[in-house]
Amino acid sequence: MTERVPVVHVIDDDDSVRKAVTRLLKAAGYETQGYANAGEFLLAAPSAAAGCLVLDVRMPGPSGLELQAALKRQGNSLPIIFVSGHGDIPMSVQAIKAGAVDFLTKPVQRQSLLAAVSNALEVNRAAASDRARAEFLQSCFQLLTDREREIFRLVVQGRLNKQIASALGIAERTVKAHRAQVMEKMQVNTLADLVRVAGELALEGS
Repeated sequence: MTERVPVVHVIDDDDSVRKAVTRLLKAAGYETQGYANAGEFLLAAPSAAAGCLVLDVRMPGPSGLELQAALKRQGNSLPIIFVSGHGDIPMSVQAIKAGAVDFLTKPVQRQSLLAAVSNALEVNRAAASDRARAEFLQSCFQLLTDREREIFRLVVQGRLNKQIASALGIAERTVKAHRAQVMEKMQVNTLADLVRVAGELALEGS
């Protein structure tokens, strides 16, 4: 599977600003898409795409902050860079607290914008990597039998094989066999790795 090319979505009702930002980003080598308002962006439904948003705060219809809230409700995790023609500190604090990666004031300086976009795309890549890792671990965990999951939990609690055998009323060699299967199915080589995996899975008792 080829990696999806990230797109910088520029949302601004000011045509001249939107076109200028889009041209600047294209000249820097970024794939871009422009929208005149929040509704236009939502209709395009680019939620599955990699990338980020460069989003104007004040627009007719839904504002940038309202779009941010709507995307959050939808589970859309595209990073947002806000731009505003007003030096509104409370607004910028609200945006950052809600998860925006940056808040720039107009006229936006070229280097500031490029740095913010680079940072946002890195946030997006890291989040995608985290999601892929979580999905991989869950798929491995689903391969475990009920008994293997039980032993997994006891192992990461620090129980010895003989203690697990006593607790479950089975032979120690049976515990060893199940433990080996857990290690193989979870694709780890050491107890330390297994403990880390349990933490990532938020496994009860880890």
